[in-house]
Amino acid sequence: MKATEKIPVGQTPAEELPSCSRIIRRRRNTAEIRSGYIRLVVDIAALAVIGILLFTQVFLVMQAPGNGMFPAIKDGDLIIGFRLQGEYLKDDVVVYEADGETHVGRIMGRETDVITMDDTGTLLVNGTVQGGEILFPTYPEDGMEYPYTVPEGYVFILGDYRTQAVDSREYGSIPIENVKAKVITILRRRQL
Repeated sequence: MKATEKIPVGQTPAEELPSCSRIIRRRRNTAEIRSGYIRLVVDIAALAVIGILLFTQVFLVMQAPGNGMFPAIKDGDLIIGFRLQGEYLKDDVVVYEADGETHVGRIMGRETDVITMDDTGTLLVNGTVQGGEILFPTYPEDGMEYPYTVPEGYVFILGDYRTQAVDSREYGSIPIENVKAKVITILRRRQL
């Protein structure tokens, strides 16, 4: 364009047009990238909050403390439990607290069940011999009188490795509010 030519109002010289559109395009791209990063950060924060809630309120993840549930659960196995279990049934494997420590055991008796043990290693619940897949005899510990009736609001929990486990034979019945989760999955230590 010659210096003497006049540009009509509302028009720009042809040389300036590409540079303006490039600036606008660059600003739009920058704004879209910034918006994308903000969405990414919000999504990550939301996933973190959901994960924290799931693993503090819904699921329990812990390492097995000892061999009290051998051979079903071995020391060091990773246990995943469900915290929102409404009712615990006989033979449920649970995570519970007793004397300030976390344990894993099997519910053998619920409220009003009668537990009987003797020096032969036989366990009776409500007059029925219990054993199933448990390989070890169940001997009573000193301090508890048998037959023993489980009080209301309590459960009687035994470890599967009966000759080595520390359980309700030593602690007595466990208050149901001390049962923290029902074990739903076990990941063997050798698989991690």
